[in-house]
Amino acid sequence: MDVVVRTYSGKGSKELFSLLEEKKSDVEKAIRSVKGFVSYTLARSTESDGGLSMTVCQDKAGTEESIRIAKEWISKNAAHIGVDAPKVSFGTIIIHATK
Repeated sequence: MDVVVRTYSGKGSKELFSLLEEKKSDVEKAIRSVKGFVSYTLARSTESDGGLSMTVCQDKAGTEESIRIAKEWISKNAAHIGVDAPKVSFGTIIIHATK
């Protein structure tokens, strides 16, 4: 499995996360459409006004698709905010524990 973490901070990040929280069912629906989707987490940061999202997919193609979906959702729904681009980190899952 593969993971992508998108970290949002700086200009517009607080407003973006308020919108994401308000539209969480739309965001979840969009991210669940990714082929090979496993899990998604969206969290506010305690270190900045923004936050992070973490998407786990069966393979790298899924995590790359999740980035495309996230960019598309933001351009359609949050272009007026003018948020700075996120820091994007990819990785391969070593342990994926859930309850």
